[in-house]
Amino acid sequence: MNTGTIQRTEGFIYLALFALTIPLANWMIGNVGTVCYPDGPCVIPVWPGITAPSGVLAVGFALVLRDLVQRRLGVKWAMGAIVVGAALSGFVAAPALVVASVVAFLFAESADLAVFTPLQKRGLITAVVASSFVGLVVDSVLFLWLAFGSLDFLTGQVMGKVWAVVVSIPLIWLIRRWDMQRGLVAA
Repeated sequence: MNTGTIQRTEGFIYLALFALTIPLANWMIGNVGTVCYPDGPCVIPVWPGITAPSGVLAVGFALVLRDLVQRRLGVKWAMGAIVVGAALSGFVAAPALVVASVVAFLFAESADLAVFTPLQKRGLITAVVASSFVGLVVDSVLFLWLAFGSLDFLTGQVMGKVWAVVVSIPLIWLIRRWDMQRGLVAA
């Protein structure tokens, strides 16, 4: 297999995972948690005494996966995956939750893209961490406000997504190292 085929194949794997994280996050919010509030989210602990809607972990990974999709397939594929993921969400969550999720995700992923694109030339890990942080803050504020009319879970939302990004860093490091060994990238 040539390097272009390898990059596209890996890109489509990241693309599928990324598109699935959006409906997964929406499904988790209504179905998975240590506590499920009536007419509210199911929450999980993200730190002692701090909880967040359970979809937070899937969204944290989504921010990282979007960067990998862009790196392998380009911006258009990453934006297309956002649309597909949003459409899939309609099958697993209430319409109001889907709308809040989609709006927040579109803004967050656009902010992530704006930070990742110029930084990726300076280093993959730096670009992923910086862009994910920007995206997770935007996503958290918009989603909580639109879905629940409150920022009560903001600290937990941010912390949960940060955990997902931190857990992803060793994988990003391995991907970068593997790319360098195969001659796909210089840094």
